[in-house]
Amino acid sequence: MRTRLDKWLWAARFFKHRTAATEAVDGGKVKLNGAAVKPAREVKAGDRIDVTIGEETRSVVVRAIADKRGSATVAQTLYEETTASI
Repeated sequence: MRTRLDKWLWAARFFKHRTAATEAVDGGKVKLNGAAVKPAREVKAGDRIDVTIGEETRSVVVRAIADKRGSATVAQTLYEETTASI
C-alpha cells in the first residue's frame, strides 16, 4: 500500500493541516530518502523521511501507511524515529 507524502505527514500528525504538510514539502522542509520531492510522491514502508519544523529536524523511518488521520497513539505506530534523531 502507498499514499501521498503530504497525506502521510498529516496522518502521522507532523502537521495539523494537510495544506501545512503540502507547503512544507513544497518549501523544501521535507526530504524523502535524502531527496527533495513533490507532495504527491508516494511513500511506502521502509522510506526515510527528514522533516524540519522550526529549528528541529526529525528523521523517521516509515513503518506503516495511513491516508486517514487517527488518534495520536495510532499516529505513533506509523513511524520509528532514527537513533540519530532522538
